[in-house]
Amino acid sequence: MPVDRPADLHTHTTHSDGTLTPADLVREAVARGLGAIAVTDHDTVAGIAGATAAAGDEIEVVPGVELSSSAAGRELHLLGYFVDTRHPAFLDRLRELASGRDERIARIVARLSELGLPISLDRVRELAGTGSIGRPHVARVMIESGHVGSVGEAFDRYIGMGQSAFVPRARFTPEEAIALVRLASGVPVLAHPWTTGDPEGVVERLLPAGLLGIEVDYGEYDHERREGLRAIAGRHGLIATGGSDYHGPGFRAGRDLGIPPVPLTVVNRLRTAASALQTTDQTSSRT
Repeated sequence: MPVDRPADLHTHTTHSDGTLTPADLVREAVARGLGAIAVTDHDTVAGIAGATAAAGDEIEVVPGVELSSSAAGRELHLLGYFVDTRHPAFLDRLRELASGRDERIARIVARLSELGLPISLDRVRELAGTGSIGRPHVARVMIESGHVGSVGEAFDRYIGMGQSAFVPRARFTPEEAIALVRLASGVPVLAHPWTTGDPEGVVERLLPAGLLGIEVDYGEYDHERREGLRAIAGRHGLIATGGSDYHGPGFRAGRDLGIPPVPLTVVNRLRTAASALQTTDQTSSRT
């Protein structure tokens, strides 16, 4: 695979809250000249097999996942790369997290109704299909119902953290998220760190738990923010990753597939780290 073809290490499919099927996502990535993508659906790895099958030899698909946690009143998202998608205990815990998502969304829909913004929970579930349900599905139904004009407006005015229809998720700490990723021999990376309010403080908290990377080149961040995160990665010896957080065409500004481009050398660093974790796990199991 040519080293000059970039990667996008943060994408979503219809198996969570993206609008493209895994196969369509792969086709779009190939059309844009990408050399690798990570499929990082929320609380599920169900889309990876389809993406891998569609990819063939044209593009590498990195098996990933995105986990939502919270600490100190803020959401913290953790990405896991090169996870073992067949690990039984890992899959069981993902199913538990997905079940909690459904209950949370039902409460958000009820709160919207109380605010005079009724939408159909059945329609939200229809959009989610068999995938992991999330707030973007709610946002899309709010658009359909004429309550907002965009996904961004839905989050900014109603369903984002601290807004009137926001419902916090069940307690799941970032340390627990890191442990879950590492259970599947995956590489845990802090996603879109500026949403935490204190990227370096969060990194310092999570390093002892096994954090190995930080998302630096994130789609919505400007040059100054990216360079600030790159400096944090350097100070703490973390792998600097990146990705668009792509959910499909027209989702939110700044989240276009393959933007910003991430060097394939980052994929290799993640692969090496995952291999080291697998070796450590195998050694530990024999002692």
